[in-house]
Order: sequence, then C-alpha cells, then structure tokens
Amino acid sequence: MNSLKVLDVTLRDGGCVNDFNFGQSYMEKILAAQEASQVDVIELGYIDEKKGSVGGRTQYINETVIKDCILKNKKPGVSYVAMMDYGKFDVNNLKPRTEDGIDGIRMAFHKKNVEDMIPLGKIIMEKGYDFYIQPMITLRYTDEELLRLIQLVNCELPNANGFYIVDSFGEMRPNDMNRILNLVDNNLIKSMTLGFHSHNNLQMSYSNAVALLQFPTNRNLMLDCSIMGMGKGAGNLNTELLLEHLNLYYGKHYNIFPLLEVIDKVINQLHSEFYWGYAVEYYLSSVNHCTPSYASHFYNKHMLPIDQVGELLSEIAEEKKISFDKEYAEELYRKYNENKTVDDETTVNDLKKELFGKEVVLVAPGKSINSIKDDIAKIIEQKDKVVIGLNVLADFEFDYVMATRKEIYEEAMNKGVDIITTSSVSKGGRGNIKILDYKKWIDIGERTHDSSAVIVFNLLKKCGIKKISLAGFDGFSANINENYYDSDMRHPVTEEQAARRNEYYKKFINKIREKGVEIEFLTKSKYE
Repeated sequence: MNSLKVLDVTLRDGGCVNDFNFGQSYMEKILAAQEASQVDVIELGYIDEKKGSVGGRTQYINETVIKDCILKNKKPGVSYVAMMDYGKFDVNNLKPRTEDGIDGIRMAFHKKNVEDMIPLGKIIMEKGYDFYIQPMITLRYTDEELLRLIQLVNCELPNANGFYIVDSFGEMRPNDMNRILNLVDNNLIKSMTLGFHSHNNLQMSYSNAVALLQFPTNRNLMLDCSIMGMGKGAGNLNTELLLEHLNLYYGKHYNIFPLLEVIDKVINQLHSEFYWGYAVEYYLSSVNHCTPSYASHFYNKHMLPIDQVGELLSEIAEEKKISFDKEYAEELYRKYNENKTVDDETTVNDLKKELFGKEVVLVAPGKSINSIKDDIAKIIEQKDKVVIGLNVLADFEFDYVMATRKEIYEEAMNKGVDIITTSSVSKGGRGNIKILDYKKWIDIGERTHDSSAVIVFNLLKKCGIKKISLAGFDGFSANINENYYDSDMRHPVTEEQAARRNEYYKKFINKIREKGVEIEFLTKSKYE
C-alpha cells in the first residue's frame, strides 16, 4: 500500500448506542483521547437536519454547530469529518468549508440511491469538503451492480477522497472480503483511497481488517474503528487493538494509552449503561442478513426463546431487512404468534365457573416476593382465593401458573403444575392445561404487549372478577439485580425501557380499575 490511515468513529457510530447523548464532558474527553492517540481522521458525528441538536449530542442540526459544540481547536495533522445519511440533510444548505470547521463529509447511502448520490457528492466537493463514498451493505451489491457503481464514481466523482467497503451487518467472511477487494481494487480509479468499515456480529472485524492490510495493492487504505468497539449492536473494530497491530507490523507510532485511559474513565461507564458487543441475537441478525435492530427488538421482548428469535428473523421480507421498520416488526411478531390459534371458548367458560365469587391473587416474579413467602403460603391455603403465579414456580404451590415463556411452561409441565398458557406457547399436553388463543388476550398499541400480566388481567376481566390482589409487581429498574426474585430470570433493560414499561403497566392497571375491578398491592410497586 502507499499509505495507511485510521479513522475513529467513536463519536458517530458509538452514538448509535446512546442516541448520541454523550453529554459535553464525555464528548470532549473522547475527542481529546482520539487526538492524543494520533489517529489520522476523527469522525465527530452525524449531520441530520431533523434529528440533530446544537450541543451535548453528536447528532448535529448542521455542519456549522459542530465547530461551536466540540471542534473548538483543531489539532494539526488531523482531519475532522462528519457523516450524513442520504436524504437526511440538504447539501445545498452546506456552508463553504472553512479552516476552523470540519474537513470532510462521508455520505452513507443504500443501493437504490446510487444515481441520486452522485450530484450530492459533487455539491459537497464544490463547497470544498473532502468527500467519502459509503455504499451501505456493500455485500448486497451483485458484481455487476458494484462495477456499475465504481464506473459511476470513476467518471463522475474521480476527485472523491475515498470509496468504502461497508460491512453494515457484520456478515462478511474471508471469501467475501477477497471477492469484493479484488473487484474494487482492480476497477476503482487508482488515485482513490479504499476504505473499510466493519461491524463485529461474527467477531470478524479484526481478522477482516488484517485481510485488507495483507491484500496486495498499491493504493492508499483507510480503516474505520472505534474505542472499545463502541457501536451499534455488536460494535465495531476496536481502535486500541488496531493501533497496536499497526505499531507492531506497519511501523506506525500511534499512542495507545490515551485510549486506555478514556476507556477506564468514560467508555466503561457508557458500556455499563448501554451495552454493545457480541451477543447471540447479533449473530442471528448477521446469518439472517438483516439489520441488528430487528434482533434487538425481538430479543428484548424477553418472550421468545432464542431459537424462535432466529426463526422470526428468517421470516423478515428481503426488502425489509436493510433498515428497521418498527411497525413491520410488531406486525411480524404478532403474526408469528397468532399463527398458532385455538378455540378457547370452552376454556374461558370453565375458568369463569371455577373463579366465580372468588378473589384472585396474582404473584409476579418481582424481587419483593422473597420477603412475603410465608404470607403467600397462607393465602394459597385459603379456599375463597385462587392464586395464580405469573411465570413463577419456585417454592409455591399455586392453583395455576400463567406461563407465557416456553421454559416456564416446560418446567411447569415437568412438575405436573396446573397451567394457563397461550396458543403461541403450546397446543396442549398432559395434565390440567388451559390454553388461550394468543391474539384475543394481548394488548396492541404502539407496541405489542403480550406479557403474562397483560393476558391474565384481560382474562380475569372477561371472567367477571371483582377483586385482584397483586404481589411481586415491583416494576422495572435499569439495575437488573432489582427486578426478579430469581436471578436466572434477569434480563438487562435500559433506563428508557424500564421507564416505558413502568408507565405502561401503571396506566394498564388503572384502566382495569376503571372497569370496576378492585386492585390491591400486597407489595410495593412502581405501578401504584
């Protein structure tokens, strides 16, 4: 290679983890560490005229606020860039490049926008900016389509500063790298830098970067990376690992220790609040060739076993895989569960008779039930009460267990417990099993709410129950150690997810009250 440069994307790709809300202090500390490490190019964030801000975030309303927000002093020898997604900013509104502003713009675009990207690139370069071409999900291009894009770039944008191979879903393997590298290197104009941006879904970012470095080419190369791999989903190539490799084998003199220090003081804190890195759901998104946002969305419902998450991902329509569509994801999730239907009229009538004139006690798996085990045991013994455990089994002999999770259902089956479940979990089995038609008992709003609590509340309302007592309905906390009586049930939730769920259940329970049902909390709850 002629020259090799490193572009650190922590403030941009890392911002996908925390909605770009680094806060001014963390933004400045990360930038200082990047500059001290002597990386060649620093990406300061996104430019987005609708979602952008003027400070405190690395998603900016325009390019001019970047200077006042974070780029107050430029370090000589470092290039500063920002990214924009095609269609998210009118490039005609860009001010001409200035010495104290950003130096370049990277434009990410989908295959369908290839033709329209060309004139935008010309405008950006006419205004004096370095321009980098980022064809997202490069692996989705056929050889013919990629050659067509390269020919357009050679003819229309020969003065662009870089052309990238972008592994958006972290799905590229060595044979993919070899094929695309040969195709691009042999056809792209020789004066243009070749860049590589990866994601780490298959833990291939580092090895694919090494493959690029070892590829026999005379052109300039550029590698993207982020501190501690901070980035959406499984994250990116780690800056500290890449720089160490380049120092060892390519005669570079990058400074690693400022990065380690900012990891210790800043990035570790962010990682504890906003997880990124390898996870099985991101592996599944990669092998199903879709954005990891779908995998996160389905997995974070905590309703399906992981094999069914993979099955659901495989059902995503090809044209929907490229970018996340929340409404489509919710519809797909419901259809996946609703396909398993039953006639539950007899089941509901039987439950009405069984529950008539009785008070129902619901025991959810909140941590607080550990403190009232004796009280729950005494309640279970009372003849005028029916006690239902919501995905709770241990230490109690309930009248029923409401099982909406496959593993709880199977455990209850093995213990011979009386079960209420949904058609999405089971079609039936030995013992006393009451199966409800999934689609009749869920709550559909902005999201699909199909938890055991939602389903059993709707069921009890239908059965005419007048009083319901609640234990273990603690509510959610971002501290996963506070959420469940059984540590095996723990699933990480963010502050936003916890707040959203707490607000939803509070409103949902109040709606049940408005229907004339008396509700009493036996343990403290965030839903009160």
